[in-house]
Amino acid sequence: MLRNYSVRTDLALEEKERFESDNVEISGVVLEEEYDEEKELKVSRVEIRTENGAKAMGKPAGTYLTLESPNLALPDEDLQMGIATELCRYMKELIDKNISGKEKDISILVVGLGNREVTPDALGPYVADHLTVTRHIVKEYGKYAMGEEQSHLISAIVPGVTGQTGMESAEIVRGIVRETNPDIVIAVDALAARNSRRLNRTVQIADTGIHPGSGVGNHRSGMTKESLGVPVIGIGVPTVVDAATIVNDTMENFIRALESSDALKGVGEVLRSYNTGEKYEFVKELIAPHLNGMFVTPKDIDEMVHHISHTISEAVNMLFISPVIQD
Repeated sequence: MLRNYSVRTDLALEEKERFESDNVEISGVVLEEEYDEEKELKVSRVEIRTENGAKAMGKPAGTYLTLESPNLALPDEDLQMGIATELCRYMKELIDKNISGKEKDISILVVGLGNREVTPDALGPYVADHLTVTRHIVKEYGKYAMGEEQSHLISAIVPGVTGQTGMESAEIVRGIVRETNPDIVIAVDALAARNSRRLNRTVQIADTGIHPGSGVGNHRSGMTKESLGVPVIGIGVPTVVDAATIVNDTMENFIRALESSDALKGVGEVLRSYNTGEKYEFVKELIAPHLNGMFVTPKDIDEMVHHISHTISEAVNMLFISPVIQD
């Protein structure tokens, strides 16, 4: 009964907000939020603690950290370094939680998911391009070749998409994991959001892995601890929303305009009486079939993805190459 409509989103925070807007309480799901006014950074923590909570949310049990900042895609180096530092901090929290007790240098495989030929989907490949990879250096010359007492082994792969390779990304990564034996996999991918205001302003970090293409309806094999045999940290940024979301947001503004009009207030109140799911399904019927599969992205997405990919790769480099977050 709870999932009587489908909202196109990869963000656990938006799934939780959907239930709250319908005044539905989900047992086993906890939401905590904090806002740093000085840094203009909002951090939301969604913890899915039970199987019932996971079933209601449609997402695996685990921790989902969502960082929101209006400055995420701005071309300001100081702002980006500040955001990268915060990303680094929260990545470290989830990584330490999943590979606790490992005192040795750890091996990390970063997977850049997506299609670099399609700009909104190129985030993962761009992040991999900007990483400082070290595995080949440490393997060849030893860890002291990096000039550090502790040298983690970082490797990266861009597996492409099934239409390019004829293989599932998960199949390629599973073979690499078998050969290289990393301690943890970090998978970076572009996501879909329900709220257009979150496009290119939000980063989700989750310890539940990642499912490539799920946000746009291309359900591919997931990369999880169960499927790969090692913990998987998923990092994603919403770069697209579906057309139904845009029309739905427009309808919400239209209803507010009707409610402020003396002559049409009754019409606005009638439309307002429908719940979120009913309105969303109504919108999908209105735009079907021609616009139902359309996804929308900002016109300056190429520049935004470029800046965001640098920020995420810098956070990974901070964490493993020149650590700035100490225990």
